[in-house]
Amino acid sequence: MPSPYRALFGHPGTKSFSAAGLLGRMPLSMMGIGIVTMVSQLTGRYGLAGALSATIALSAAALGPQISRLVDRHGQRRVLRPATLVSLAAVAGLLLSAQQRWADWTLFVFAACVGCVPSVGSMIRARWADIHRGSPRELHTAYAWESIVDETCFIFGPILSIGLSTAWFPEAGPLLAAGFLAVGVFWLTAQRATEPVPQPRGQHAKGSALRSRGLQVLVVTFVATGAIFGAVDVVTVAFAEEEGHKAAASLVLAVYALGSCVAGAVFGLLHLKGHASRRWVVGVCAMAVSMVPLQLAGSLPVLAVALFIAGLSIAPTMVTTMALVEEHVPRTQLTEGMTWTSTGLAVGVALGSSAAGWVVDAFGAGRGYLVPGVAGALAAVVAFAGYRRLRPRPLAPGAPPVAGHHGHGGRDAPAEKQDEGSAA
Repeated sequence: MPSPYRALFGHPGTKSFSAAGLLGRMPLSMMGIGIVTMVSQLTGRYGLAGALSATIALSAAALGPQISRLVDRHGQRRVLRPATLVSLAAVAGLLLSAQQRWADWTLFVFAACVGCVPSVGSMIRARWADIHRGSPRELHTAYAWESIVDETCFIFGPILSIGLSTAWFPEAGPLLAAGFLAVGVFWLTAQRATEPVPQPRGQHAKGSALRSRGLQVLVVTFVATGAIFGAVDVVTVAFAEEEGHKAAASLVLAVYALGSCVAGAVFGLLHLKGHASRRWVVGVCAMAVSMVPLQLAGSLPVLAVALFIAGLSIAPTMVTTMALVEEHVPRTQLTEGMTWTSTGLAVGVALGSSAAGWVVDAFGAGRGYLVPGVAGALAAVVAFAGYRRLRPRPLAPGAPPVAGHHGHGGRDAPAEKQDEGSAA
């Protein structure tokens, strides 16, 4: 392991909570694609499969920030455990209703409750931010490490979920995802030493973290970005099935995540200059351009190469996003702010998977990659339009410095402070 990453785990408890976070995040890559695979096998209806996946994503988008706001106020252990139990019960109901061929509406009721799952990635990043507050270089490496963990989940998660559902029984993938969620969350919340201490009630900022204009830009852009991810998942499964190798979809999607994992590992070693907002816009535009080659892929090997290249822009953009969230959101709302970006992704995944399922059913998998292409273009447009909200504000002559998030939790840091933290 390169030295910056080795040094990262010198703090007590970091290895344990990072390992728990890995398990707790596996459902992020397994549940949606597992349900798509399960329902398509049981019914042959990709439209229904995509709609159920979208329902889970929308539910998580609605409930996730509320759960994280409670975490900021009351702590991770008190909130995450009951929320996880609700989600696990809903997964059990969804699998039972699918296996028993109950009416479609029952599937949607349980799918809506599955979204009570907590944003484990935000919880882990909040722990890193608490440990490395005021140390932007170390925090940059920590966020890069977490992007590697995210992509590791997306490398192995689809392989496990699709592989088990196709080779064993249709419900196997979502069932294993639920098991990972239970173990990961309960292991994480058992680690009290590294849990961020909730701030006193009087210090909490009023209202939602989404009042931040910078966070609004990040979230809206991530809606379009999530549509890329949701559409690519659904269309790739359908494309592989048309090619006669449905199980190979998991390998192709793993290559997509591998590209992001490689880029994230390298990105964490860099000490970059300039403000994070510029790198963020470049990353979003790179994701948009990388969708073009997918329209030309005529076979699974070509598709895998195109997706690997597309993945190279994902992790660096995600790392930069977390740095920008930290700049624009008060410290007492950090977990909620990070979860709002996940919410944007979840809404986008819902829209993208639903739209892609409809396009695949109507026109075939070959046309399905138009959906992530359009989503990428929209993401780039929003990023350009909102760039001014993310740039550091120059100080007026003679004005006193304003503490940013690395100081006392203000929304807008001065230019020199943000440049210092741009590598974070």
